[in-house]
Amino acid sequence: MTAQMLITETREKNEKVVNATRPKWSLTQTAFDSLLARLDSNRDVAAERYLRMRRDLVRLFEWRGCCTPDDYADETINRCARKIEQGEEIRDVATYSIGVARMLLREMCRDRSRQARSLDETREPCAWPEMHSDLDHRVEALRLSLEELPHEDRFLILNYYDGDKSRKIKTRKMLSELFGIGASTLRMRAMRIREKLHLSTQNYMQTQAPN
Repeated sequence: MTAQMLITETREKNEKVVNATRPKWSLTQTAFDSLLARLDSNRDVAAERYLRMRRDLVRLFEWRGCCTPDDYADETINRCARKIEQGEEIRDVATYSIGVARMLLREMCRDRSRQARSLDETREPCAWPEMHSDLDHRVEALRLSLEELPHEDRFLILNYYDGDKSRKIKTRKMLSELFGIGASTLRMRAMRIREKLHLSTQNYMQTQAPN
């Protein structure tokens, strides 16, 4: 486990503003494979197009002032994958994803308005929350989530984000050779493991709250 991963998980948990009341749809491997197949029949080309589409979505959400553009980009892609899984005919996934992103932005604006009204009506707390206890709980939730991952996925995610920039380059090259996949496919796999880990950690935080 690395401190950088813990910081990332904590930041994502604190800053996430997607409507939490909507039932959560989890991306399956089958749905993800169907999404890639719509991008291109060649897996490597599809991976490149996927990463390009995701970068464009991240830039869009950054430009619109979203506090967690990566999370919103992933949610947009998940919604596209869900539509494909449900049988919707999408010829140009990248173009379709922009439309989905715009709808998500409108949801974000509505959520911010509701939060602003809620804050105006909330009294100032008498004391600060127990930050250390909450952090310990997050660490334990992350540890349990890591233990649930398959050995290969756990090894990949712990090493993929470890170290400074120069060390990351060397480590990721080693991982590509070890798993026999290209850099783009490796990055895509790491992002999906990270998303799975994030969702699992959130679930532990919600279902195993400290007394």
